[in-house]
Amino acid sequence: MNLRTLQRYCSSLPGAAECLLPDPYNILVYGLAERDFAYFKTSEPERWRFSVKVSPERFLELTAQPGVKPARYRARQHWVTIVEVSKFPAEYLRELVRGSHEFARMKLPRARRPGAAG
Repeated sequence: MNLRTLQRYCSSLPGAAECLLPDPYNILVYGLAERDFAYFKTSEPERWRFSVKVSPERFLELTAQPGVKPARYRARQHWVTIVEVSKFPAEYLRELVRGSHEFARMKLPRARRPGAAG
């Protein structure tokens, strides 16, 4: 899976919105309301590294793998950064994004969750 395909997948999830944070942040953020579920660094030296929130158990599993590290500034909340997206199977990346999206969705008030009855 390449970065464009992964970004399109992030955009396709229910309620997802994309926001580019300008200098000095240079981060492309995908979120639900005020809850982020994925982001991509857009400037050097970390250009296009991809980060998502995972469970505490998955955090330990993933950070033990080459090419995955604790996300800068968000590791305490169990965010990981995947350094080279192309080295991971597409379905695995989609599973990580879906899980992170679900974490964000469940943090929203019930009435504001995508798919909630109006």
